[in-house]
Amino acid sequence: MARELKIKIKIDVLESEKELTEREKLAWNKAKEATENAYAPYSNFLVGAALLLEDGTIHIGNNQENAAYPSGLCAERTALFGKSAVSPFMPIELIAIASRKAFTYKYLQAAPCGGCRQVMTEYEDRQGSPIQVLLQGEGTEIYRLSSVKDLLPLVFNKESLLGAGAKE
Repeated sequence: MARELKIKIKIDVLESEKELTEREKLAWNKAKEATENAYAPYSNFLVGAALLLEDGTIHIGNNQENAAYPSGLCAERTALFGKSAVSPFMPIELIAIASRKAFTYKYLQAAPCGGCRQVMTEYEDRQGSPIQVLLQGEGTEIYRLSSVKDLLPLVFNKESLLGAGAKE
């Protein structure tokens, strides 16, 4: 007999940047600044990501397109992979993601793609603690999620490969 699985996701909807903490504002502004160096000549969709680490360090990334479309990379993954190259063991406190069209500074409501959600979830699993997420909402709103898992509740992870309860 089939049963229903209900998934509950909590998103705090902040009316504006004024409701962010000082640390969140720092990361949010760095994500917006990171859109400046995005390379998106085909889509003109500029995305910036900023990782706030536990020690207060911020690592940024931005989307990098390529004429051979699969060869580009999203802002979230450039930030995460770059952080891992220089600070592999420092926990990530939050990731802020900002997006806009080229030639305008009106930030758009957008969420990470499926591939980025998967990678972000694995980073959260690796560090063993939640990574908060900040996203542009409607108008001046900002969405705050307490965990990456709220973006990808039915995740494919290590246990998916090894089997539940399996040892490495």
